[in-house]
Amino acid sequence: MLQQKLANGDFVITAEIVPPLSGSADDLMVRVAPLAGLVDGVNMTDGAGARLAMSSLAASAILVREGFDPILQLTCRDRNRIGLAADLLGASALGIENLLILHGDDPSKGDMPEATGVFDLDSKGLLAMAGDMSGVVARDVANAPQFFIGCADAPIDPPVDWKPVGLRDKIEGGAQFAQTQFCFDLDVAERYFARLRQEGITDKLKFIVGVGPLLSLKQARFMDEKLYGVSVPGHIMARMEKAKDQKEEGRKICSELVDGLKQISGVCGVHVMAPMQSGKSIAEAIKAF
Repeated sequence: MLQQKLANGDFVITAEIVPPLSGSADDLMVRVAPLAGLVDGVNMTDGAGARLAMSSLAASAILVREGFDPILQLTCRDRNRIGLAADLLGASALGIENLLILHGDDPSKGDMPEATGVFDLDSKGLLAMAGDMSGVVARDVANAPQFFIGCADAPIDPPVDWKPVGLRDKIEGGAQFAQTQFCFDLDVAERYFARLRQEGITDKLKFIVGVGPLLSLKQARFMDEKLYGVSVPGHIMARMEKAKDQKEEGRKICSELVDGLKQISGVCGVHVMAPMQSGKSIAEAIKAF
């Protein structure tokens, strides 16, 4: 169980899988099965990129049935507070224990751009709802869910006067762990977590830092320029450019980042993401750690 392993001080590995555009559980498991025995939790994205896919709730329930510990990603975009509360009750009933609360991508940027974003709650409101459903409705909630609740974060090179106000708000809202955006710069990670330790944040929030195997220099440049909160440093760009096999070099870089992150106090694990890659590719990267 993810929560117990983090409580024990284990260095955990989680991975992110986009559910398929399919109504078949078999199609989901083709993506997830290679991760068996390699990870401590599997994130099921909730309409990532505002693109249609199998329900994250249904996908997470299938993973429970198949013996995985899913992390249900739940966004504010597609449901009003009634729908979100109903999904939280349903997730608990289905044996789902872990949540990652997210704002949700702009539907106009996805593959159904005519869709309307709901955003009845923001991520702070949804965090509060997931943490305590007693005040959600003027009736008693029987067997109120008890989730292990996560939030999103992005490591930065903190300015001298920077304060982790957003993280404090998320902790107050009920967040117990954080999964971060990709971090390709160990020097930035060192400085970021040093500041979080000084501010007492790492005593209250378990951080699982985002990593991933780069496929190519082209992908590295795209992520650096287009992905919010992601910076790929020049020395990694140079390595990718010089490599005879850029995919293999990307795996080596990922493995080196994981080794470095294990040495940083306050980092409790890594979250492996691989856009445009399969569960098999993620498994191969993890085996190289």
